[in-house]
Amino acid sequence: MMFVIVGYGRVGSRTVRILDDEGHEVVVVDDDADRCDRAESDGFETVRGSGADEEVLLDAGIDRADAIGAFTPDLNVNFAACMVGEHHGCRTVLRIDEDYREDIYEKYAADVDEIIYPERLGAAGAKTAMLGGDFNVVADLAANLQLTVLEVSSDSPAIGKRISEVELPADARIYAHGRERDSLTIPLPGIELEAGDEVAIITETERSDDVRAALQTASS
Repeated sequence: MMFVIVGYGRVGSRTVRILDDEGHEVVVVDDDADRCDRAESDGFETVRGSGADEEVLLDAGIDRADAIGAFTPDLNVNFAACMVGEHHGCRTVLRIDEDYREDIYEKYAADVDEIIYPERLGAAGAKTAMLGGDFNVVADLAANLQLTVLEVSSDSPAIGKRISEVELPADARIYAHGRERDSLTIPLPGIELEAGDEVAIITETERSDDVRAALQTASS
């Protein structure tokens, strides 16, 4: 597959490496000279310019790409890049930071295929989102982390709470969410949990039992 990655920062650069390691074609777009130089020295095809500029994206091959990942810190640039990608028939993955209001999430979520939160997902999640993969299986986690999929039981104290309100021990994070019998996807912070929902949680391997106990869930 062929991907255009806008932004060669922490998330973008790691996502590019993962995709490249898996044999995909990747082109980097960034308006920063130092980041472009770093991408080129890392061996990746690079186009310097704004990801919001359609001509720049055309130079990067957006018209033949399977997906575009817009991972800069600038939400406006990311959204513009995704809209160009949508125009050219690409799958669109938008980076947004966790400190935006819920209505901002909802506004942008309606117009792109996936939203990622770097604070929550990192490069493994970004890669999975771009491939449109199943969030039940993520292979790029660190050795000391575990992705645990749990079902929300009928007596869980998390029922009725928004994703952003759920308190988990040991810096665990809710990675993905799905209603009963639905596929898991990246959740918006305002989604309220219901009995029978499934949640994928990233936690330290040694604390997975504590996470399960805190949510009073049953293993899926």
